[in-house]
Amino acid sequence: MPPLSNDPASGRTAGETAAARPTPAPAQVPPRGIVDFLWGAAATALAVLYTTVLASCAAIVSLFGHPHLVTPISRLWGWLIMRTCGVKVEIEGLAHLDGLSSYVLVSNHQSFFDIFAICAWMPGEPRFVAKQELGKIPVLGFAMRHSGHIMIDRTRGGQAIRRALKMVREGYSIVVFAEGTRFSDNCVHPFNDGAAWLAIAMRQKCVPMAISGTASFFPRGARIVRPGRRMRMAIGPAIETAHLRGADREALTRQLEESVRALFRSEV
Repeated sequence: MPPLSNDPASGRTAGETAAARPTPAPAQVPPRGIVDFLWGAAATALAVLYTTVLASCAAIVSLFGHPHLVTPISRLWGWLIMRTCGVKVEIEGLAHLDGLSSYVLVSNHQSFFDIFAICAWMPGEPRFVAKQELGKIPVLGFAMRHSGHIMIDRTRGGQAIRRALKMVREGYSIVVFAEGTRFSDNCVHPFNDGAAWLAIAMRQKCVPMAISGTASFFPRGARIVRPGRRMRMAIGPAIETAHLRGADREALTRQLEESVRALFRSEV
């Protein structure tokens, strides 16, 4: 298999990825009022507190060999942040997940709130493909490494595949942000082929999902959330991969990208 890059689930090298795409542009947002600012500042501070406390809980249960218990902790973490920030979530297409015990969820990526929403609202036990640097963060990194998340080292792509196979056998679903990084310019960017590689290697169905709206209230580089906003998660029909081979990864990548683009909304 080709080397995975520093971007999550990417099949390109870091240099190729940087050369192939423009620098993410910040979302354009209107000036905020004093109430909006104070609510946002308080909600952001509470989100940090939730993360500190619940990451510690997740690390403890992982340490004692109970990674499945991290799922309800993660769900509570995401739910608390979403509710505290007053984010209203519209979800379409959940019926496409009926009957799937595990799958590869392939999405665009606009904001950290994409992660919170997936943890809070996606059925099953989602685990993320993430940069290995996240595994070095104290407490949080330990919890991620020991609870089923897949930390990508581009020099050891085969190790990531073996890790993903193990997680699927244990009943987890794998989440891949196929653009490789966050983009806050309200557009869907070209997908890397890492998600297709994983799905084909694991013989797992791919489920495309478009996330819309999160860049408007917590774009890349933001420090304080703009509370009380809306976001949308639209899930498309699952794509079968059991009959595919490694040579089909490019076609599958394009199919996933087209599905996400069709589901994406520039306004929520």
